[in-house]
Amino acid sequence: MTGSEASPSFRLAYVPGVTPTKWVRIWNERLPDIPLTLVQVPAADAFDVLRSGEADAGFVRLPVDRTDLAAIPLYTETTVVVIPKDHLVAAVDEISAEDLADEIVLHPLDDTLDWERPPGLPAFERPATTADAIELVAAGVGLLVVPQSLARLHHRKDLTYRPVSDTPESRVALSWPQDATTDMVEDFIGIVRGRTVNSSRGRRPAAAPEQSPKTKRAEAGGARRKPAAGASAGKAGGRSAGAGRRRGSGGPQGGKSGRSGKPRRRS
Repeated sequence: MTGSEASPSFRLAYVPGVTPTKWVRIWNERLPDIPLTLVQVPAADAFDVLRSGEADAGFVRLPVDRTDLAAIPLYTETTVVVIPKDHLVAAVDEISAEDLADEIVLHPLDDTLDWERPPGLPAFERPATTADAIELVAAGVGLLVVPQSLARLHHRKDLTYRPVSDTPESRVALSWPQDATTDMVEDFIGIVRGRTVNSSRGRRPAAAPEQSPKTKRAEAGGARRKPAAGASAGKAGGRSAGAGRRRGSGGPQGGKSGRSGKPRRRS
């Protein structure tokens, strides 16, 4: 390998809240010679990372600009409200967006939900990040509505969360540049879609070497010239049986001449 050549590797970006562990494990089992590098990026920067080539593919949140990026939607997350454990909402299993009408609901600048209008009352200012908003919830400043994976990511012992209906939902997708659909990207797509290692759309094994026409004719001629074992035995048996029948066909005459009996009297 020359100095200009680089070892093959696959770079996978993912946004906060996504857990790629399962897919990474399958990749390492199937392609142990190609290391997979994880690149965690903020949700707002994920598409720029893919376009710049800093990652080969990535787990992102929809929507995706399909002009230059391809995407495969994977799953939809439950939307929850993060609250202090002693909040009144903690007493119910689920609430609606209308139930938050009198509550201060924080809306961080990195919010991943596509709001037409966020529920509740707006805070004095928007927190810079979801992590900052979590700290404000713990301080009793307000509540926070996020995808469930982010509530789990920023878990605190003094906070809990409950599902919220009538709110936007976050959808996670696998995305990559359309003009950079490499063999490794196809391999990872197959893993994410649950294809087996022997799938026709997976990594194909090397094809057997093509035989020359002369070799094919020689093998075919040899197969025709070589009789089957059963056929040879049958022909040999047929000849023996035929010979026996021919010998037996003269039996009556031979038997008559050789028939024993009393001798005739001579006159």
